[in-house]
Amino acid sequence: MSAPTTTTAAPAPKLARALAERVSAEIGKAVVGQQAVVEGLLVALLSRGHVLLEGVPGTAKTLLAKSLARAIAARFGRIQFTPDLMPADVLGTNVFDAKSGQFALRRGPVFTDLLLADEINRAPAKTQSALLEVMEERQSTIDGARQELPALFTVLATQNPVEYEGTYPLPEAQLDRFLLKLVVGYPTADEEQAVLARWHGGFDAHDLAAAGLAPVADAAAIEAARKEAAGIVVEPGVMRYLRTIVGRTRESQDILLGGSPRASVALLLTSKALAALRGKFFVGPDEVKEMAAPVLRHRIVLKPEAEIEGIKADEAIKRVVDAVEVPR
Repeated sequence: MSAPTTTTAAPAPKLARALAERVSAEIGKAVVGQQAVVEGLLVALLSRGHVLLEGVPGTAKTLLAKSLARAIAARFGRIQFTPDLMPADVLGTNVFDAKSGQFALRRGPVFTDLLLADEINRAPAKTQSALLEVMEERQSTIDGARQELPALFTVLATQNPVEYEGTYPLPEAQLDRFLLKLVVGYPTADEEQAVLARWHGGFDAHDLAAAGLAPVADAAAIEAARKEAAGIVVEPGVMRYLRTIVGRTRESQDILLGGSPRASVALLLTSKALAALRGKFFVGPDEVKEMAAPVLRHRIVLKPEAEIEGIKADEAIKRVVDAVEVPR
């Protein structure tokens, strides 16, 4: 596709592209492959959104989160979600201090920059709902007092797609708080061979410093890249294109519940971030197509007859995208 028709071309987003190259290369010191997932994480970071990582155990979901945090010099926190986990274990609580005779706030693990919510679907809805406010507003209300979270605050939640015993389905309101759902699949044969070679050579996933990972960006660099992404050009035709895609999910014969206006906003923001990371000053249909599945796969509900036929969310989304005319 040719560039949008404008009187003066905007400068290419150099900061965002340089950030992507540095961070991706650094994560690559620990994680072999998974380039699409790494790019998705960076898209979410520039879009100020949260990510649901879905994959079977052993596909480097936790390692991805830890490596990203180290590469961007972010404080890293982790919550292991279990059926007996309580909201106070996530947010924190006021504890009475006998010496001072007053209550003092003991902050929970959410007060960090990058939070790994491991196996989020193993906690009941009451505990999952504790994340709703912090994910949407980056603040927490504890005993009526408002507590601010860092501007960099990002939730990376993981879940296993095949094990359902002892799990609780994430409610739609919770799922909608995630900007993207990224699928972490198996590596290729060559990538798995490279993984084995690294471990044979002494690689330790619990010692990223020994693997050579070092901070290559900080909060200021990320904020600068975010501003670049916000300035990416979106032509009216492309804007209609992405809106039509989301709108058609509400009319699809395969889909019971389509994407909401929040999904349209998410598709716009992530398409702009992806364009910025690739050094483009405008959003084209390719960026919209690439982000459609990660933005929509957790926001739609398939009709029972579609599920019986074996149709998956990604396939239903592809059918919708393919049926929408591409702007020229």
